[in-house]
Amino acid sequence: MDITISNSSKPGITEVIALYKVLKWSAAEKPELLYKALMNSHTLTTARDDGKLVGIGNAISDGHLVVYYPHLLVHPDYQGNGIGQMIMEEMFKTYKGFHMQMLTADGKAIDFYSKMGFEKAGDTVLMWIYEGDEH
Repeated sequence: MDITISNSSKPGITEVIALYKVLKWSAAEKPELLYKALMNSHTLTTARDDGKLVGIGNAISDGHLVVYYPHLLVHPDYQGNGIGQMIMEEMFKTYKGFHMQMLTADGKAIDFYSKMGFEKAGDTVLMWIYEGDEH
């Protein structure tokens, strides 16, 4: 396995949707909107194995103080190999020193993000209007 991490590789819509579908993310049900959202992210980081898209993460930011990491996906066949960590470390390079780095985590992702340095935000309560069904 020879994983390449990049902030400049722009994935095609077909490979993006395939990754989201294999992970059963509801955003795959809105392929055009998902693709536009990713392409308009402040940062889009990809992980490829011999050209195949095996992971993706994105960030939304004001470019100065605040960054939010909405998506981090790693293909099931590649999970447990440090790819998610490599994607996050690449994004951390871009947002080092930012006043606030935020994300939403549930399930097994909580332990992963805790190991990456994230912690529960005080007494903050997660609130949303959500149209998906995987949470």
